[in-house]
Amino acid sequence: MRIFARWIINSAALLAITQIIPGFVVESFYFALIVALVVGLLNAIVRPLLIVLTLPITVLTLGLSVLAINALILWVASTFLEGFTVDGFVPALAAAIILWATSVLTNAMLKKQKPHVNR
Repeated sequence: MRIFARWIINSAALLAITQIIPGFVVESFYFALIVALVVGLLNAIVRPLLIVLTLPITVLTLGLSVLAINALILWVASTFLEGFTVDGFVPALAAAIILWATSVLTNAMLKKQKPHVNR
């Protein structure tokens, strides 16, 4: 159930980002669901490889290069998804920062709602 909640929240965040950042376009909620799914899959598969490959840069930048990796994943996803357009790296970076903040808030909300199991 938490995965479904994260998926819906990330899709809504993508639609909100289209209102905030010029150059970041998601045509509808349906496309936002698809984009959130594809970006989630890319984050699960490609992102760990990129983080390992850029580990020295990540250490030197104190982790800020991970935001650039997230922006790159958004930008790459926009190249092969219909209904999703990112006009450059700067809108992708701004969207990555907003999605990161959304993820932090979502994790905090879902962690508080975790039921306690008494054993």
